[in-house]
Amino acid sequence: MPIKNRFAEMLPEITEWRRHLHAHPELLYEVHETAAFVADKLRAFGVDEVVEGVGRTGVVGVIRGKGTGSGRAIGLRADMDALPILEATGLDYASTVPGKMHACGHDGHTSMLLGAAKYLAETRNFDGTVVLIFQPAEEGGAGAKAMIEDGLFDRFQVDEVYGIHNAPGVPVGVFATRPGPLQASSDEFEIVVKGKGGHAAEPHRAIDTTLVAAHILIALHTIVSRNVDPLKRVVLTVGTFGTDSGASNIIPDVAKMEGTVRTLDPEYRAIAEARVREVATHTAAAFGAQAEVIWHPGYPVTVNDAEGAVRAADAARAVGRGVIDDADPIMPSEDFSYMLEKKPGAYVFLGNGDSAMCHHPKYVFDDEAIPFGCSFFAELVERRLPTA
Repeated sequence: MPIKNRFAEMLPEITEWRRHLHAHPELLYEVHETAAFVADKLRAFGVDEVVEGVGRTGVVGVIRGKGTGSGRAIGLRADMDALPILEATGLDYASTVPGKMHACGHDGHTSMLLGAAKYLAETRNFDGTVVLIFQPAEEGGAGAKAMIEDGLFDRFQVDEVYGIHNAPGVPVGVFATRPGPLQASSDEFEIVVKGKGGHAAEPHRAIDTTLVAAHILIALHTIVSRNVDPLKRVVLTVGTFGTDSGASNIIPDVAKMEGTVRTLDPEYRAIAEARVREVATHTAAAFGAQAEVIWHPGYPVTVNDAEGAVRAADAARAVGRGVIDDADPIMPSEDFSYMLEKKPGAYVFLGNGDSAMCHHPKYVFDDEAIPFGCSFFAELVERRLPTA
């Protein structure tokens, strides 16, 4: 097995950390116990600096190598928050908090970075500085953005930054990444259609918002098929549709829908927003109704730096069971994108085997992946910050 032997020795200990975190999930920025657990471990490892409360509840650790002549620093990031999901795994270490679950493996990501931190603090076999970034609120709260706005990269020098996420369906020990766009942006919208309510028996006296909204819904799906280059990736989905009517024989005053737009191309992100607004307002006007579009910008496209992706793949190749260095991009979004907008680097996936998909109540993080993730972080540091 190509993983570093130290992590094979540490696996039972790191697994214990991971399962503790799994049993005590916390959401968004309310990761107080998790952050305290991380900070306590970092101090016990002898990490040189431990700073809490970055971006509200983020934790940053700093480890200085045997040499500091290079003046360079590498950032390594893990997310800490869980999801509002009722766990259905039946595990003996299952969530003890009803309705909250680590269903995306962030407990595993945090534990892998903690394992790497312990090793790097022990060995310090690098010339430069490692900045450990433990982030809250990845699941919809833009915790990465909050940490950056709180001065993450101003207070802690970072030349490159790297992150990792588990990948169900990919064999344990196999890594996957790519240069360029890896994960999509994700924006949400609301469309409120206002007309004139009335009796179903006299539709000519009303402006039927249900009918208008239905036409808007259908027209929205022409945006991808008729305004987007067929070789580009854009996904538009309307997830909710409803009215304020309380009976089948009432034409409602108002109809509403909510949806999301995802793309791998920033240009089409802007085009999609413009077209949603145009389609909704003009379609409504054609029926004598009005449509208000409320746009909620979400995470940007996760774009790997070309050189960073190569460096990450090389490190993964040294410690993994295989590397897919031209992986297909995927449409879920990831707020590590904010960090990659500020610093070069890369995001990689690590196989989680034949598990349920992320965000599923029966998802289980495979602890056998831990030594590979720890080894990746450590190998990357030792390659990027070599000692003389």
